[in-house]
Amino acid sequence: MDVERGEYGAYDDEHDDEHKVNGGTEHEALLSIHKNIDDNDSQLPRLSFIQPRFTIWHLVVAFVVGIGASLGGQYALSKFVCATTANAANVNLANPNAGSTQIHNFPPPSPTNIFPSLFPTNVGYAGGTPTGAEPALVATAPSYPMRTSTPELVKGKAKVGVLDSDSDLFKLWGNLSPWYSNKRGTFGLDSGAETPEGCTVDGLHLLHRHGARYPTAWASYGGPADFAKRLHESASTWNARGELEFLNEWRYKLGEEVLTPFGRQQLFDLGVSMRLKYGFLLENFTERERVPVFRTESQDRMLNSAINFAIGFFGYPHYDKYQQSITIEADGFNNTLAPYDTCHNARYRPISDRGTWYVERWAERYLNETRERIQGMLEGYEVSVEDVYTMQQMCAYETVSLGFSKFCTLFTQTEWEGFDYSLDLYFWYNSAFGSPVARVQGAGWIRELIARLEHKVLGRTPNEQGFSVNYTLDSDPRTFPVDESLYVDATHEVVVLNILTGLNLSTLAANGPLPYDHIPENQTFKVSQLAPFATNVQFQILDCPSLSSSQTQTQTQNIRILINDAPVPLTGITDCPPSPHGLCPLRTFVEAQKAGLERVSWEWGCEGDYADVVGVGRDWESVTGDPPPQPRR
Repeated sequence: MDVERGEYGAYDDEHDDEHKVNGGTEHEALLSIHKNIDDNDSQLPRLSFIQPRFTIWHLVVAFVVGIGASLGGQYALSKFVCATTANAANVNLANPNAGSTQIHNFPPPSPTNIFPSLFPTNVGYAGGTPTGAEPALVATAPSYPMRTSTPELVKGKAKVGVLDSDSDLFKLWGNLSPWYSNKRGTFGLDSGAETPEGCTVDGLHLLHRHGARYPTAWASYGGPADFAKRLHESASTWNARGELEFLNEWRYKLGEEVLTPFGRQQLFDLGVSMRLKYGFLLENFTERERVPVFRTESQDRMLNSAINFAIGFFGYPHYDKYQQSITIEADGFNNTLAPYDTCHNARYRPISDRGTWYVERWAERYLNETRERIQGMLEGYEVSVEDVYTMQQMCAYETVSLGFSKFCTLFTQTEWEGFDYSLDLYFWYNSAFGSPVARVQGAGWIRELIARLEHKVLGRTPNEQGFSVNYTLDSDPRTFPVDESLYVDATHEVVVLNILTGLNLSTLAANGPLPYDHIPENQTFKVSQLAPFATNVQFQILDCPSLSSSQTQTQTQNIRILINDAPVPLTGITDCPPSPHGLCPLRTFVEAQKAGLERVSWEWGCEGDYADVVGVGRDWESVTGDPPPQPRR
């Protein structure tokens, strides 16, 4: 520390005489060593401290004492360093931000610089605006464009040395995966998405899921928000190290349920893609002086997914180019895009918990050793298997929300394959072929599909089941047209799986029922392929006169189903013949679906008392998405 002389000068002057009385040793010892001292000068006092007064024994004793003092000092210093290190660790243990929630509220609730009159959206002077021909990529291009990457996101890597070079971590997150084009042969057909030779596309019925979202408000197992809360509440007791050291400063930055920036782009991109492939179908509307009607429902992520799709498909401004039907998702409202709101058994805990029961038991198997490894990096916090599972969820959610996640690097490829399979288990038993309420929930949308394919307005007859159909809207051709060449419906992944099950696409259920103690070989039911974020199912209406010369012109129409650009065999549907491209005569398909609906009972499937039979973890299984048989009366 630098001290000015003026502060202590008075003390030195006051005690100068005392120093001289004591021989001046204290004061004189501070004199410059360059001062000339003549030992023969009798006028100078003799300095007593330079006179030899010690024997050899004094020196030996002083040497021993010095060594002891040095060792003692080093011991004391080491204790001080250890204490300092411990205190530094305690800083991490007491980090108040670890696990805390961080939010950014934009836009501000009351911005002060909004002046609509100064910033009109149209000032004229647009220049030339002639349009070109509509694209028809599925009919004119030599190949079909496949979505093979997500350049907007930073790909996390599994632990070094254990991720296959041809693996993609994004494809191992089940329903939390971004959508990709499925490879040729994914569902067993050696056929691509391009239009089969000899066929032309007459129409498209597109069913798609919303884009990537933040976690939902409630989770039956795992749940990132709950995990962050547990970490934050105990932040003063734990400390992470090694690969998990980032957790000491980690904060929870995820919202709830609404679309993420990446999710918004997914649907915009999907709209652009569909316009390039099927834009030529709009000519049918122009000839009739009409615009399409697209459907979605009222949830924020659903509505904004539909709007982003429309902006991508039509371009901005889009309002005058189509009409957006918004059905209500809420208790008591019939809605084929959210059938669970009126299906009691779909929300009845013994039935709705089936998937969670299987996931918990599978997680105990594939994450048991992983939990021990993670525990070794986290002191002062008891890590559960559910915590480790949630870290895997966090990787997926942070990536599609923030663009990157450090949680991704904690796990091996085998552990990611286990995570992917856990979501196959969950949706198989909750929303697909292993659920007793899957087919009955998908039946309403299939009923609407039949009406569109037959071009018949839906009107409920006395003996007809309503399923989840909203007849107020569906019986009005203005809100539910049935004579168009293009339809677009937006819904949830659970409803997509309900519908695929209800259609009886049995190829997808070939490995069922799914076990919870191992991953079956050649698994055909994979949620990351069937229902990822922005998944899309294309029902193509194809005219193929050259495929069968015996057919009349009215019988040459076929239907083909592409799930994320891969055709699916329709041979599980009654009387649909084998086809290398997945084609089924349209009339055959319609009659088979009608017959299938007649075997479905909304009253029994959604209101019947059979929970004591299916329960959770019971021996009862389904591979068709049907409930147990109704007892005879």
